[in-house]
Amino acid sequence: MTVRETADILHFEILTGGGALDPIQSVSSCALLSFVMGRAPADSAWATVMGNVNAMAVAVLADVACVVLAEGAALDDDARAKAEQNDIAVLRSSDPVFETCLAIYTLLNR
Repeated sequence: MTVRETADILHFEILTGGGALDPIQSVSSCALLSFVMGRAPADSAWATVMGNVNAMAVAVLADVACVVLAEGAALDDDARAKAEQNDIAVLRSSDPVFETCLAIYTLLNR
């Protein structure tokens, strides 16, 4: 399942990286950036509420397929610029983090 297909099926808003065809292999969630850097699986969808530039830097280091801002979290201007500069797909879900992860997990494992 690609980032774009996931966004379309789950009705996530695409904030950056609208043409992303990267495959999503799994889903992860964590707000502790050092934990994400060391443990988020490559090619995962990382669900978080942190839409700042530090989160985008961690997304690059962890090589995630996309960042999903849950709970309708905002992507600040510096983070948007960093995401666009590094070709990071950033999606937004209005659902809580758990439900966002569950929806992605269910879609990947159907």
